[in-house]
Amino acid sequence: MEEPAAAWEDERDQPFYEEHQEQPFYEEHLEYEDHHEPSRRSSRVSKRVRKRRRTVVFFLILVMFAAVVFFVVQSIKPMLGGFTAADYPGPGTGSVQVMVPAGSSARSVATLLTAKDVVASEQAFVDALAAADGTGSLQPGAFELRLQMKAADAVTVLLAGDPSKVHYAAVSQNLRLGETLALLAKSTGIPITEFESLANNPAEFGLPAQAKNLEGYLAPGEYRFPVELDAKGILAQMVAATQKNLVAAGVSEPAQQYRILTIASIIEFEGNEANYAEISGAIENRINNPNGETHGFLQSDATVVYGLGIKSYNLTQAQKDDKSNLYNTYANPGLPVGPIGSPGAKAIVAAAHPQANPYYFWVTVNLKTGETLFATTFAEHQANVAKYVAWCTANAGECDK
Repeated sequence: MEEPAAAWEDERDQPFYEEHQEQPFYEEHLEYEDHHEPSRRSSRVSKRVRKRRRTVVFFLILVMFAAVVFFVVQSIKPMLGGFTAADYPGPGTGSVQVMVPAGSSARSVATLLTAKDVVASEQAFVDALAAADGTGSLQPGAFELRLQMKAADAVTVLLAGDPSKVHYAAVSQNLRLGETLALLAKSTGIPITEFESLANNPAEFGLPAQAKNLEGYLAPGEYRFPVELDAKGILAQMVAATQKNLVAAGVSEPAQQYRILTIASIIEFEGNEANYAEISGAIENRINNPNGETHGFLQSDATVVYGLGIKSYNLTQAQKDDKSNLYNTYANPGLPVGPIGSPGAKAIVAAAHPQANPYYFWVTVNLKTGETLFATTFAEHQANVAKYVAWCTANAGECDK
């Protein structure tokens, strides 16, 4: 019985820890770390990869969000007045030559035109080009443009293509028929006699019997006539532009159109755009009230000088008393026998829609600014005329032009 006990004791005398005496705990721990080091490195690499992926995804989401915001802003821009691109009212002044290289993008042309002060902003040009469905239709070449043009007008020029294939004519407001025909002849090379012959035959253009010629019907504006267009085609295009303006103002009956053109032509000579409607109202007051202070007489210097075929407004009393001048509204009541020039769209609108006011008199007291004063009575008007005389005295020579 002792031997087994001794054997057990011998076994007990060799403790369990002795089996690991040659491999201390810290070495075993290091071995454990060495065993797991590759997986830890792999874990750190995975974390870096995941972090990069998250950054890329975040960046892509940010780009997509910005694109959506841009698209939404562009879509609602027309509805937001604050987003209206800066634009010049036109028609512009002077001239500048612009060379458009072949293959130019809309944006590059917009940048070029803005730098040369042809248009007020790049966006105004881009918007006007899009509105004209011409984004992909810009023509290369050298173009003669104006400074500070309305963007839509600049687009019209550039979309027309080679300027050598058109006749350009800039017809100003307040031109009389003879002046307009002379300008057309010079611009197109067509003999003025061809224009004059047609202009004196208004029936060729479907105009009412009241019209003795095309005075009043040749709309002012910038024109680019195809070189193959003849004199009749050119005049027909201008007459059509005027009739379009009349219809847009709500005037479609031919006889009424003639009356409106007559009033509109007087308005343009008597005032400026800011007071067109006021003058129109005063004209209606005069011709529709024969019992008023003015007794139905319009008393417009502009009509008298037109009938005399002169430009000076320094009229004599004899000229004002001459009834044989059918355009003399001092001697003949009501409107003159016809227009005294070809009015633009704004004057036509004012003539068709006169302002309701009590005025019978008006006088421009500053020929440089166009400041015009209105009066209900002749006494008030005389006080305003005194201001005009004072201005003329202070600005020697200005009132003699």
